[in-house]
Amino acid sequence: MSKTHATDPDTSPGGSTRRKEVIQFLILAFGVWPVVAVGVVGGYGFLVWMYQLIAGPPGPPGH
Repeated sequence: MSKTHATDPDTSPGGSTRRKEVIQFLILAFGVWPVVAVGVVGGYGFLVWMYQLIAGPPGPPGH
């Protein structure tokens, strides 16, 4: 059996683990979440558009 040492890069608090976390954060913050946000807003706009095609445009009822 092998013991885990403090110098092991997978378990140490600094070093390559922190670098991987920073890279993952940057990918999420500037890559994935903006795409998700645009998709959610675009999906909502599409749903409103389809609803208005069926129910008619908003506004006072016609006489």
